[in-house]
Amino acid sequence: QVQLVESGGGSVQAGGSLRLSCAAFGISSSRYHMGWFRQAPGKKREGVALIGSDGSTVYADSVKGRFAISEDNAKNTAYLQMNSLKPEDTAMYYCAAVLGIATLVPEDFNYWGQGTQVTVSS
Repeated sequence: QVQLVESGGGSVQAGGSLRLSCAAFGISSSRYHMGWFRQAPGKKREGVALIGSDGSTVYADSVKGRFAISEDNAKNTAYLQMNSLKPEDTAMYYCAAVLGIATLVPEDFNYWGQGTQVTVSS
């Protein structure tokens, strides 16, 4: 049974930083594409960052230069380091995983966590 468990969300002021973690159970994160997505109230879920099974990374334009995705295969955990946070980054952040080819669209992923809330105040 696959389970993804996010942690690390919270409230922070604009300009601050947070690091999200996604612990994967039932899969080997090194073989899967791991992605971070977010959804703000009233908006569609959008892709934030993706790390492929080969370690390649993809970022949404809105977070390039501020966010960094990484993974620790020994811990079966993916991370999202978020710096220079802005109020518009406020959303529920979800971790996702898929075996195979994937892009930064939610429909490409078939395993999802429950989400962790990030709130950035101005």
